[in-house]
Amino acid sequence: MLRVEDWAEIRRLHRAEKMPIKAIARRLGVGRNTVRRALAADEPPKYQRPARGSVVDAVEPQIRELLANWPQMPATVIAERIGWDRSLTVLKDRVRELRPLFVPPDPASRSEYLPGELVQCDLWFPPVDIPLGAGQVGRPPVLVMVSGYSRIMTARMLPSRQGPDLLAGHWALLSGWGAAPRALVWDNESAVGSWRGGRPQLTEAMTAFRGALGLRVIQCRPADPEAKGLVERANKYLETSFLPGRTFTGPGDFNAQLADWITRANRRVHRRLGCRPVERWAADLAEMLTLPPVAPVSGWTNSLRLPRDHYVRIDANDYSVHPRAVGRRVTVTGGLEDVQVSCDGVVVARHDRCWARHQTITDPQHAAAAAILRRARQQQPSAPVDAQVQYRSLDDYDRIFGLDGQVSA
Repeated sequence: MLRVEDWAEIRRLHRAEKMPIKAIARRLGVGRNTVRRALAADEPPKYQRPARGSVVDAVEPQIRELLANWPQMPATVIAERIGWDRSLTVLKDRVRELRPLFVPPDPASRSEYLPGELVQCDLWFPPVDIPLGAGQVGRPPVLVMVSGYSRIMTARMLPSRQGPDLLAGHWALLSGWGAAPRALVWDNESAVGSWRGGRPQLTEAMTAFRGALGLRVIQCRPADPEAKGLVERANKYLETSFLPGRTFTGPGDFNAQLADWITRANRRVHRRLGCRPVERWAADLAEMLTLPPVAPVSGWTNSLRLPRDHYVRIDANDYSVHPRAVGRRVTVTGGLEDVQVSCDGVVVARHDRCWARHQTITDPQHAAAAAILRRARQQQPSAPVDAQVQYRSLDDYDRIFGLDGQVSA
């Protein structure tokens, strides 16, 4: 058989060197008919081993008869019915080839998304301990969002999975995009909603949030992770590509490294799309909803009359407030990064959000002001008491004891 190298050389000599067939045959030591066949062949020669028979050929009619009546019959059962006592592997291979002839095709549907149509959301809990401060470590949740059309991904670590922090995370990520999709896809996260009586029901906070943005929230049915496969694969991608070999000094460092990695990840070629997500982002963004001019309610919000100890609680931590607001109504707002307290429109406290739990965060200025006010209170002189005391006449006692007009001897 002619080798591929000889085939290629024959064609080169004839096409490039203009060498006649007879000269090529003499130079390479092959027959002229071999040269003619090489010039006529547009593809390199391939060695094909002659087909050999198989031990399954003799029982193939029986296999076909069984599959015609029971297309889903397992190969092991077929082997038992036909009395097969040879290698089960070769029988399974033949059954695998024949079964599609008797089973109607069942093609899978491919999910396609329109630009700006939806974003899949999920909480990812990275399997790594993050220093939270105060000697504590933990594994806070990461909110991950993936656009269905462009596959653009964004994510951020949150202090907790509670509703206020979850909604604040939504707003932070959507603000980074500068737009919102027409629908968010969520599973049965308790801060988002749940299925009751066979119907999805959003929490009141999520209903208010989606109403402010004018979008839908699609809740997947319980135990149906395939319904949001895009974000599930993104979670796996984060775990296998982002985490390995990294260390973190805290949540802020985690989010900084994550943001840098996501920027590069969105520029990599997506295997399913065959292009980079950033190349489809402009079309995706153009069909999304514009963000409202006023930010929706998110994060922790509370209004109370400031007690004498001048501390307020957000999540599981206490934050000090300037004592001049004691006894007055204050508004407490807690975001992903800070906690702020205002009284009559004036900010009376601002703290960095503490990720550790059960901590007391005190501003030195608040403690000093409280000490000054306590000393002033203690040094304040007491006002004299001018009490008018009425004295009872002794004659009244004589009348009580029946001694009127009696004189002792």
